[in-house]
This record gives sequence, structure tokens and C-alpha cells, in this order.
Amino acid sequence: MAKRDYYEVLGLERGASDDEIKKSYRRLAMKYHPDRNPDDVQAEEKFKEGAEAYEVLSDGEKKSAYDRFGHAGVDPNGMGAGGFAGGSFSDIFSDVFGDVFGGGGGRSSMQRGSDLRYTLELDLGKAVGGDTVEIRVPVIASCESCEGSGAAAGTSPVTCTDCGGAGQVRVSQGFFSLQQTCPRCRGAGAIIRDPCRTCGGAGRVEKRKTLSVKVPAGVDSGDRIRLAGEGEAGYNNGPRGDLYVQIAVREHAIFRRDGKHLYCEVPISFADAALGGQLEVPTLSGRVKLKIPAETQTGRIFRLRGKGVKPLRGGSVGDLMCRVAVETPVKLTAEQQALLKQLQESLLKGGAAHSPRESSWFKGVKDFFEGLKP
Repeated sequence: MAKRDYYEVLGLERGASDDEIKKSYRRLAMKYHPDRNPDDVQAEEKFKEGAEAYEVLSDGEKKSAYDRFGHAGVDPNGMGAGGFAGGSFSDIFSDVFGDVFGGGGGRSSMQRGSDLRYTLELDLGKAVGGDTVEIRVPVIASCESCEGSGAAAGTSPVTCTDCGGAGQVRVSQGFFSLQQTCPRCRGAGAIIRDPCRTCGGAGRVEKRKTLSVKVPAGVDSGDRIRLAGEGEAGYNNGPRGDLYVQIAVREHAIFRRDGKHLYCEVPISFADAALGGQLEVPTLSGRVKLKIPAETQTGRIFRLRGKGVKPLRGGSVGDLMCRVAVETPVKLTAEQQALLKQLQESLLKGGAAHSPRESSWFKGVKDFFEGLKP
């Protein structure tokens, strides 16, 4: 029986790329695999036919000869439905499906330990000015008793007899074989016959250690400090991971931070707002005097230059923005109430001159309602 065209077998056009050839064969092999089609002779024949086509078209030299001379160009006498001239079927199948079934690889080597994260809460003052803080961190460390080998003192791991130290074994399934991780040693290539009593053969133990963290000035919530090699211990004496210290700045009772600037609200008395005055306001570096001019209104912002935050990544120091809030007096005595009524009557005589914003607001309200009239 004449063989079908290899491109037709794989459902491809001539000139198909290597990637297209591989993908097409993958689909065909998964569809007609004997394990998926037990006792189906036709499926098995199509499976073999596809493998034969792939063996030729995936080889550049053979593909070129086939494109020029057809089946005669790839030595039909050396190939048949049951075998391949360029290698075993298991080699072809492993090449295409190794990434799916875990083929390839070898003995597991040392592995780097996992990175850890620690959240460090800081007061605003320490975040702005910088500090050195000690933290206690739970970590997975290399076992000191066995020096990370997992074997009891005086003993060593022995080569796994199932895989011969390769960490991989071949498993036969029908007429092909797959390479898998050795189930006995789990890919390590060695077996611990006498495990360490301290770590139970794991080579690693849990412990807590104290670390000193230097917090640079200007850090803010979300910033991270990397401590190289302070994470979990690696497997098989592999390198340690890193520890990332995540900064979280607590809310401050007075100040609010926005980038390099600080904001605060300063309550002032009715008299100071009207007559002007001078008062002390806090900053992160101490108290400073703030001059309040006469006729200051609620919401006015005073800028204290250089009293903010020095940015972590360089640049000029931010400012402190003080927003004043005029405080209405409460719990007035009869005498105080009488004095305020006298002041009120005096201000009313002056008209809009004493309350320009109030007068303009009421005028706007009046104009609004008049505009609604038909």
C-alpha cells in the first residue's frame, strides 16, 4: 500500500515551519494515542503514521530530501510503518511531549530558598528621620546538626538504587517510554537512610532570629528594604532567599503626609483671627512660631518651608502646610454673651464692610431665586 504524503498526514502545507510541524504532530498524537484508543487498530496505525511523518519533517536534512524526491529521498528501505531510521519512537515522543509529561532533566541540584516578607510598622517621625530597628523574624534555616544534608552525624546520603543517582526513571507505557521524576528519591538522586534527629531528614529547621534593619530617612508606606540572604535556607545547601521588609507608616495624630509635604490643621481663636497674633505650631523637628495676620479666615494655608520630608530618592525637602480653622467660642458666661452681642450690633452698623463674604453670598442667593421667577 502506497504511503500518504507526510504533509497530508500532518494536515500541513508544504513549506510549513518547524513550530507548525511540531504543533500539528502534537495534536495528532494526542488524538490517536493508543492509551486513548484502546484496541483501536486504525487509531494505532494513524498514530504510527504521524510519528513517521514527524520523524522526517522535523529533521532538516531529511525534510529537504523529502521535499525534492518524495519518499524515495528518505530511503524507504530503511524505514517502515514499524520503525524509524533516525532514532527510536520514544526519542521522538519525548522530544515533543517532554514539557507535558515531565521528561528531560536530571538529578535535582541545590535550590535557592524562598524570599520572605516582613511588615514593619513605623511612626511618622522615624519614617521621616530614619532609624535603626531590631526585628524578630520566623525563618527556615539550615540545620546545624547535619549542616543541611539531612543525614545523621557521621553518615551521608547514599545513591538511589532506583534511578542510579539520575533523579529520573523511564516508565514504559505500551510501545513507548516516558521519563519521570524518580518516586523513591523524588528527584534528589540520593536516599537518606539515617535521618538527622534534629530536622528529621529535611536539612532545614524553623527558628526565629533577630535582625537589625537600617531604615533610611524619607521612607513611606509601600517602600521595601531588601536584606540579601536573610530569607529561607535553600534545599540541598542551596543559597538563601532574601528578606523584604515592607514599610507601613502609622497614622499621626497631628500630621498627614502627601509625598514630601506634610499637612496639619491649626485651630485659632476668634480674637486671634480678627486681630492677628502669634502662636507656636509643632513640626517633626520641634516648635516654630507662626504669625497670624489680622482678618485671617478659616481655611487659609500658611507654608512653613523646609519643615516637611526629605525625599528618599533625593530632591529638595518638602514643606509643612498649616491650615487654620477659626474656633467658635463655647460655654460662654453671661458677661461674655453680652459683650458678643454688643460686638454684633456694632458690626451690623458697619454693614457689608465687616463681612464681605457673607454679604456677597447672600447677594448670590438672592440673585439665584430671582432668576427662578417667571
